[in-house]
Amino acid sequence: MGASCSKFSLCWWHPRLKSTVLESADLENGGTNDRDSVPGFTEFSLDQLRVATSNFAVESIVSEHGEKAPNVVYKGILENDRKIAVKRFNKSAWPDSRQFLDEARSVGLLRNERLANLIGCCCEGDDRLLVAEFMPNETLAKHLFHWESQPMKWAMRLRVALYLAQALEYCSSRGRALYHDLNAYRVLFDQDGNPRLSCFGLMKNSRDGKSYSTNLAFTPPEYLRTGRVTAESVVYSFGTLLLDLLSGKHIPPSHALDHIRGKNFLMLMDSCLEGHFSNDDGTELVRLASRCLQYEPRERPNAKSLVASLTSLQKETEVPSYTLMGFPHGTISSNEPFSLTPFGEACSRMDLTAIHEILEKVGYKDDEGIANELSFQMWTSQMQETLNSKKQGDAAFRVKDFGTAIDCYTQFIDGGTMVSPTVFARRCLSYLMNDMPQEALGDAMQSQVVSPEWATAFYLQAAALFSLGMDNDAQETLKDGSALEAKKNCRN
Repeated sequence: MGASCSKFSLCWWHPRLKSTVLESADLENGGTNDRDSVPGFTEFSLDQLRVATSNFAVESIVSEHGEKAPNVVYKGILENDRKIAVKRFNKSAWPDSRQFLDEARSVGLLRNERLANLIGCCCEGDDRLLVAEFMPNETLAKHLFHWESQPMKWAMRLRVALYLAQALEYCSSRGRALYHDLNAYRVLFDQDGNPRLSCFGLMKNSRDGKSYSTNLAFTPPEYLRTGRVTAESVVYSFGTLLLDLLSGKHIPPSHALDHIRGKNFLMLMDSCLEGHFSNDDGTELVRLASRCLQYEPRERPNAKSLVASLTSLQKETEVPSYTLMGFPHGTISSNEPFSLTPFGEACSRMDLTAIHEILEKVGYKDDEGIANELSFQMWTSQMQETLNSKKQGDAAFRVKDFGTAIDCYTQFIDGGTMVSPTVFARRCLSYLMNDMPQEALGDAMQSQVVSPEWATAFYLQAAALFSLGMDNDAQETLKDGSALEAKKNCRN
């Protein structure tokens, strides 16, 4: 894709799809939407990240994105318009570049809708950078401790606790049970208002500071004895987060346990929530926090047990997180109804036989109006050969000899004397018939470049995207095609 484009061999690459098409990671157990939205792990160049962050400008620094000084986090945007969070370590954090790369690649294998997933890294010279999904709605600390318009609702606090436990259970199931300095700054909110656990805390063996904050009151007791993080240490920190959610304040565990032993549960509850939760629910969450904060690590529950306990407490499960959080939400639902032509319907259900029948029946009528101004002098034997290639391709396409159709249409396209959106469309389907969806997407894009308001080009893009497993993008492209059809009908 690095070569320049000739006049008729048109550049087709769409910025919205650039990284997703090229990077296809295994998103096992990554939630229903992850396959469509999270790219595979990439090793970025320093120049790429300089461009993305405006040369690491002060204005790009994210004050609260799960990290604290000296390891600054920047907001950035890649060529394909994907927003990212870039964590830049100081020079001494990872002196061993191989160790850094191995650890980043290992964390980069994780994909889950409860994580702000790690999508890349950079290791050049003294620079060590991590690249993660950008979470636009700040941290749990911001919304719990420093809220402006309204305190976090009880139902949302329960949801945060469950989603965080699910994140820890997923990481544990993938052999990443250790998490460093779990706290309210490590929990971030995505564009839908859902809480996610920052992946940065999954990196281990770095020298960017101790595994826990310097506030000893919140540090697992066994870490004070051994200096080592264990899975049980992470559960202890989860207990401190439950206290945060209960109280709306950062209460030292020792003080909280004193209240719990004295059965002064209400002293732990956020006064802003009075009347908005049942005593039974509050008592259960206090009990769960107490179990997590046991002095002996073996007496604490594991992540799987936490998920089971918190699932039964969930309230208002049908209400979206962005509604509970009071966030504006402009995302168009992929389930929003829209009408499709028979061709659009065929592409939406990946009925390649029906697509072939319709393309064959329509022929080249949609090429009308595409200017191919050829002077008399250009009518040469080469021109005749190019046209013959198209005719041979049409004949092969008609009898469903799609391999021959690809070869012949390619000769016509490479001839460079004429351009036809229909030829690109026919070669697109031929590629789909030969299980070559990425090449098919390229041709569908080419046909759109030639004829920008041709709905057929968008519908074929959707078919290719469905083949690539990119269902969300496919649905959006179907909508684009439907909108063009509606616009055309209004003109007519």
